[in-house]
Amino acid sequence: MRFPRDKPVVSFLIMANGDQSRAPLNRTLTLSGAEFEHYKPELRQLEAPAAKVEVYDRVFCQDVFDVLTKLPDRSVDLMFADPPYNLTKSFNDTKFRETSVDEYSEWLDSWLAQTLRILKPTASIYICGDWRSSAAIHRVGQKYFLPQNRITWEREKGRGAKSNWKNCSEDIWFFTVGEDYYFNVEAVMLKRNVIAPYTHENGEPKDWTETEDGRFRVTHPSNLWTDLTVPYWSMPENTDHPTQKPEKLLAKIILASSKEGDLVFDPFNGSGTTTAVAKKLGRRYLGVEVDETYCCLALKRLDLAADDRSIQGYVDGIFWERNARKVSRKGAKKTAKTQSQ
Repeated sequence: MRFPRDKPVVSFLIMANGDQSRAPLNRTLTLSGAEFEHYKPELRQLEAPAAKVEVYDRVFCQDVFDVLTKLPDRSVDLMFADPPYNLTKSFNDTKFRETSVDEYSEWLDSWLAQTLRILKPTASIYICGDWRSSAAIHRVGQKYFLPQNRITWEREKGRGAKSNWKNCSEDIWFFTVGEDYYFNVEAVMLKRNVIAPYTHENGEPKDWTETEDGRFRVTHPSNLWTDLTVPYWSMPENTDHPTQKPEKLLAKIILASSKEGDLVFDPFNGSGTTTAVAKKLGRRYLGVEVDETYCCLALKRLDLAADDRSIQGYVDGIFWERNARKVSRKGAKKTAKTQSQ
């Protein structure tokens, strides 16, 4: 079953054919016409069943339903899926229409069932959704996988509503193929400012550290993420993709649920956040995206990731809470230099 699609009257984003006026401090990553023509010949499609080495470090410009049948068995260590939510929304040349919960569940099932063959027995699966689609993800996902948790993350952006609660959170369902799976909690520790600095009887800090930047505590991550910033115009990772996820979000998932050299698969790669972060963190990557412009933008981000492996909010192996003093411009430059070496 294909998700219901319409062609929009006007594409909201035609980066390859026109220049958009930007403010002087706007750092949004765009794709010029010349860059589009440069990357377009590099776009690939999978025409026949492939071996593992043929899908390593690839972005396929193709409908996910055409690709899933050709991917090698038991090849994927981690799948991160950010499918279209059950909303009416435009993505360049494609517009998705809201459907009933049952129809959306049927669409989820139509592609998710096919991923079981390509996932390793120890693989982990993360699937994104909003409040409208979250229940369907849980219902369909548990047919094939073991539900381990539901992460809720604060988007902190969102329009106010006069007759409803402001919508500023999304869910990520965490599944595994089996009981035996990889999870490295030490790789995703969170550093927080200490508000109430308790001390031992001798005056020594209790579970916190005093530094020149302030008082901090390193804690285990929970399933409530409030330390993320949705990409916006002053962040160099920002693109014009309407549902782009933060690189920091992907870094948490990739570091926790994969090892260096593992294959990370994104069946709805969009502007390429998953593949770019996987490359920065030393993982193999495989992305599938049907839109040519976004595929070319993903290839550009992969080229940039070869020289700059920094991830905003991730410093010296620790995730810092949003607006922490340590994650300053000076610190970010130092980290970028260190991680690119």
